[in-house]
Amino acid sequence: MIQRATYKMLAKTFKGLEEVLAQELIELGANDVQIERRAVSFMGDQALLYRANLCLRTALRVLVPIKTVSLRSPKRKIVKPEDELYEAVKAIEWSRYMSADTTFAIDTTVYSETFRNSRFVTYRVKDAIADYWQEKAGRRPNVKISEPDLYINVHIANEQLTVSLDSSGESLHKRGYRVATTEAPINEALAAGMLLMAGWKGQADFYDPMCGSGTLLIEAALIARNIAPGLFRQSFAFEKWKDFDADLWSDIYNDDSRERPFEHRIYGSDASFYAIRQAEKNIKAAGVQHDVELKQIRMEEIKTSNLQSQISNASPLVMLNPPYGERLKSNKEMEDLYSSIGTALKHQFAGATAWIISSNEAAMKCIGLKPSKKYRLLNGELDCQFNRYDLFQGKRKDQ
Repeated sequence: MIQRATYKMLAKTFKGLEEVLAQELIELGANDVQIERRAVSFMGDQALLYRANLCLRTALRVLVPIKTVSLRSPKRKIVKPEDELYEAVKAIEWSRYMSADTTFAIDTTVYSETFRNSRFVTYRVKDAIADYWQEKAGRRPNVKISEPDLYINVHIANEQLTVSLDSSGESLHKRGYRVATTEAPINEALAAGMLLMAGWKGQADFYDPMCGSGTLLIEAALIARNIAPGLFRQSFAFEKWKDFDADLWSDIYNDDSRERPFEHRIYGSDASFYAIRQAEKNIKAAGVQHDVELKQIRMEEIKTSNLQSQISNASPLVMLNPPYGERLKSNKEMEDLYSSIGTALKHQFAGATAWIISSNEAAMKCIGLKPSKKYRLLNGELDCQFNRYDLFQGKRKDQ
C-alpha cells in the first residue's frame, strides 16, 4: 500500500452547519477534526482531499493552507504592515504549486483593524507572487478571474495571515444539476445540512409540500442513496494542480461502493405550475426521477392517506422552506400563510415530523405549533430559525 503524506485542510461551510460538516468528515476518515468559525479543520492525505470535494454535502470549499504567519510581529523589522504582508507571501516557495505560465485568481477575506481593505490586500498578494516569478523566471504569471489554473485563498484575522490553495474552485454548493430555477431557491449545501440535522438518511418517506425548484427533494434523494453530490460537477480546481494524480482521482470518482438502496418515496408538491415544471427539469438532471413524485397542489389539499408511510412503520419527514416575505408579501399575508401551514401540518400530516426554516420570526409564531427543537441557520445573509415540530393527532397533552 502506498503511504501518502498527510497535511492540514480546512472545509468552509455556513454558520450553524459546523457540527454536521465535522460528522461528515469523520465518516470520510478524516483525523484531528476541529470545529472552527464557519469551518472545520482536519488532517488527511491526497485521497481524502479528493474524496472531501466529491462527497461532502455541507462544505462550500476545501482549502489547503500553505502558510500561516503572524503579521506585525515585534521580532520583525519591517515597519509597514502591507510590506510585511508582501514579504510573507513572496517568501512562499511558489514553484512548488505553479509555474510562470500558471494563471491564478485570489480570493481575500479580511477581519482586521490593520488591514481594512480586502482589495488592497489582494493587490499586494498579487504583486508578491508576480515579483517572485519575475525574479525567478524573468516573467510574471497572469491573473485570470474566470477559470484560472490556480485558486489562491487569503485570510487575515486580526494579525494572522493564512494563505491557502483552494482545491474546489467554484463553490461546492454548485452541484451541477440545477438547470432551472425559481425565485430565491435554497442553497444546495444548506438544504443538505438541514436534512442531515433532521436525521434524514432515507429511513422513511419524505415530503416537501412547497418544493419550488426541487432542491430539498434532490438533496434528500442523494442522501437516501448516498450518491456523492460532486458527481454532477464538470471539474474541481485540484485537477489542475502540479501534483494531481489522475489515476487516484479516477478510482475515487468511479467508486460507487458506498451507494445504497432506497425503499421509500420522496414526494414534492407546489401550488405553482411553473415551480413543478422547473423541479421536474432539475430532478431529471440529477437522475433521481425514479425516487421523486411531483404534483401541483396546494398544501392544505394534500391527502396523506395516499402516502406509503401511512401503511408502513416509518414516520414520514416533512420539510418546508416557505416564503419569508422579504420581497413581496405584506405582514398580514405572511401571517395568514404561516397560519395555514400550521393548520395543514396538524390536519394533513398527523404522525409526521416537520421541519421549517424561515427568517420571518413573527410569521413563524403564527404556525401555532410548539417546536420541539430550535436551531439558528444563515440562508444567504438572512438569519433564520430552523424548527422541528412533532405532529400528533389530537391534543399534545393527550400524547
